[in-house]
Amino acid sequence: RQRGGSISDIAVLVVDIKQGFQNQTIEALKILKRYKVPFIVAANKVDTIEGWKDSKEKSILFSMKKQSPLAIERMDELIYRIVTELSKEGFDSERFDRVGDFTKSIGIIPVSAKTREGLAELLLLLAGLSQKYLKNNLFIDDKEKAKGTVLEVKEVKGLGTVMDVIIYEGVLRKRDEIYFIKKEGVSSTKVRALLQPNVSSNNPKEKYVNIDSAVAAAGVRIVAPDLEGAIPGAPFSSDALSKDELKGILEGSIFEREKEGVVIKADSLGSIEAINDLFEKNKIPIHKADIGNVSKEDVMLAKSMQSSFPFSCIIAFNVKVSNEVKNIAKQEKVRIIESDVIYKLEELYKEWVEEKKEKERKEALIKSTFPAKIKALPGFFFRISKPAIFGIEVLAGKLRPGTKIMNKKGEIVGEVKSIQDKGNSLKEAKKGEKVALSLDGAVLRKNVHEGDVLYTFLNDAEIELWKSKPELLEGEEKELIDEIVKIKLKKRIEEKI
Repeated sequence: RQRGGSISDIAVLVVDIKQGFQNQTIEALKILKRYKVPFIVAANKVDTIEGWKDSKEKSILFSMKKQSPLAIERMDELIYRIVTELSKEGFDSERFDRVGDFTKSIGIIPVSAKTREGLAELLLLLAGLSQKYLKNNLFIDDKEKAKGTVLEVKEVKGLGTVMDVIIYEGVLRKRDEIYFIKKEGVSSTKVRALLQPNVSSNNPKEKYVNIDSAVAAAGVRIVAPDLEGAIPGAPFSSDALSKDELKGILEGSIFEREKEGVVIKADSLGSIEAINDLFEKNKIPIHKADIGNVSKEDVMLAKSMQSSFPFSCIIAFNVKVSNEVKNIAKQEKVRIIESDVIYKLEELYKEWVEEKKEKERKEALIKSTFPAKIKALPGFFFRISKPAIFGIEVLAGKLRPGTKIMNKKGEIVGEVKSIQDKGNSLKEAKKGEKVALSLDGAVLRKNVHEGDVLYTFLNDAEIELWKSKPELLEGEEKELIDEIVKIKLKKRIEEKI
């Protein structure tokens, strides 16, 4: 989807009319939107609709005339479900024969790949839109060098390593020199043979036929020496002048940056480019992007950044993660996020970050003194000292037993022994709550007076902790930390004077 979407002039988005949108459908839409590719929707498997009969027609409009009203009603219900789903993604759409302006609405054509109903309108609409909106692209210079994209590189018995490509510009001929990308850099080889799928019925046993040349736009299999290591999703060309351009693409896609961030491993340059764009858009920092399976070195690299960037992890798209690497990652506490749907990677990463923040928040809450601001309520002094017991209201933050309390001058006036509400002991008092406080070391009307505003005392290490993890605090609690810091700083200045 990524490789095809990046080079398409116009696209047909195939959707199962009964299943509707799937994860891969949404990803395809995001790719089309990203590259601004015009498209039409083929609502496939119309023949599976309840009550639908094979009309033996290639035209869906002719076929519809032979269907029962119930089958047509059900078809329209399913089409309008697709309309709704497209609307959620920001597209206006309608059944193709009801579209007034194809520049403003996406046409949805009911089709059946099995019975071929609807294929006449699909081809007609595709041809018409191409002629209308792509007329400047519907020509070819037979002297122009070929440019294309590598779809797949694989080993074929009897041929060796071959490269399946799409040519989108120019002409590729047998014995042409081609330039393509490997991880090590730009490489070149001479085309030994060009193969295309055999669509002829004369010799159906042959899967491919030899051709002397392939003209854009076309899919073709290249047979040539030294294709091992060619990167799927990368561009290729038969123009020697393109070598610098290819080198720039390689350097821009496979990188290691000084800034800290996640480590990306993907199956192709196109995938890396898509993930890079998606993550940058969502302000997710990337340290390294590379092609290939996840390795032990990737795990250790992500581990090395965790002290300064706790959300460093490995993002794996369409690549293998061996059990050995998974075990190492588990031992080193490095998260590996895997998916074969690109936009899901960003969602999974954000979910993991939130889970990690929540876990850190809980750990910090257990280990550290939480900032709190309280007020001694007038008329609610019950016991003067040993321990002092009086009513308070929590103005901000959270108050817990065992917390030292200071006044506005930064002087410690006591330590919270217990918190009670209507005779029940509490582990915590939150903002807005009025409770009874038992404060060891305090003497009411001596170092604590009615109406006094008091604060939890935080030592320097605790302040540093909260300052380093501001995401664990609410907005008002961040301001409270600053207020406590100012009180402590003022006290130190006064002590020096």
